[in-house]
Amino acid sequence: MKKVLLIALLICSTLFCQAQTERVIVGAEQLNEYLPLLKDKRVAIFSNHTGMVGDKHLLDVLLEHKINVVAIFSPEHGFRGDADAGEHISSSVDKKTGVPILSLYNGKSGKPSKESMKKFDILVVDIQDVGLRFYTYYASMVRLMDACAESNRKMLILDRPNPNGHYVDGPILNMKYKSGVGWLPIPIVHGMTLGELAGMVNGEHWLPASRTCDITVIKCRNYTHQTMYQLPVPPSPNLPNMKAIYLYPSTCFFEGTPVSLGRGTSLPFQVYGHPNMKGYNYSFTPRSLPGAKNPPQLNRVCYGVNLSGLSDEEIWKKGVDLSYVIDAYRNLNLNDHFFRPFFELLVGTDYVRKMIKEGKSADEIKAMWQEDVVKFKKQRQPYLLYQE
Repeated sequence: MKKVLLIALLICSTLFCQAQTERVIVGAEQLNEYLPLLKDKRVAIFSNHTGMVGDKHLLDVLLEHKINVVAIFSPEHGFRGDADAGEHISSSVDKKTGVPILSLYNGKSGKPSKESMKKFDILVVDIQDVGLRFYTYYASMVRLMDACAESNRKMLILDRPNPNGHYVDGPILNMKYKSGVGWLPIPIVHGMTLGELAGMVNGEHWLPASRTCDITVIKCRNYTHQTMYQLPVPPSPNLPNMKAIYLYPSTCFFEGTPVSLGRGTSLPFQVYGHPNMKGYNYSFTPRSLPGAKNPPQLNRVCYGVNLSGLSDEEIWKKGVDLSYVIDAYRNLNLNDHFFRPFFELLVGTDYVRKMIKEGKSADEIKAMWQEDVVKFKKQRQPYLLYQE
């Protein structure tokens, strides 16, 4: 009996090691799955610098395979991924290929014009998201879903892993706070890939007038929601590494306050501070840098906290952690002047500000949204394409 158990344990151990070492194959790498769907079609792509297939961009791969790419839709930060957050980006032409780039961040609605929609038959989505409600790439995809539904165009999603896909946390967005940094009634950390989220948008009828978009998803291989996927390319200028991506759900709230979260430094989203914060040994000075041309507290010495030394495991265990915001709030003693209206757009509900002002702890506030987490995990279940 002991021998049987030992053999079983060895087999399980071997299988576990294989599962850990098998490389994730993203949707864009599975050319045999999707090139036939694009043959003889006018193709548009929604992508940016993260849309890599090995060492080549999806655009170049499609053109090499004689696919008729007629347009590129670019998200926040532009097609090459080097613009500031929310920066006005003009439509242009990709210098390398000559394919027209149609920006979704040109100061208009974020939806392409009807004229643009007439130029193609199918829209290919290949972009690396980070799984947060206030990260804008998914909102751009949803607006494109709506445009495709209106214009009777198909959408093909080449799925990529969610680096924060191993958990769900935060309150569900109160839709009175709907904005470009909060587009759907989902928690701050939704734990879904873009392919899964698109299916949920259709299934829950979240598009205007209950429209549905004709989508096909090319799934990732060797991926589950517990896969700690390391992004090969930084998704945007101020998320330069995995530490920033893991801390982002907790430090982004500083965008709704006067406190710097490190834009304009080598540690964006990994530090926080302010010129008037007292009692801290750590300091940093935000400078004008590519992707952060005019960061908060520009050229001012900020005193605060460096979170970059935290282990990944510590960050994962805490999930959405309001203790950093609470620390800065109590230190600066600005009362309501600490918060800007943008804070509610990020956090998605009105009770968080109130509870912070009442002196509640991060754990007490977190307890308030646990029902939302349970509710959402049940709601999203039918749309999951990968094992939890």
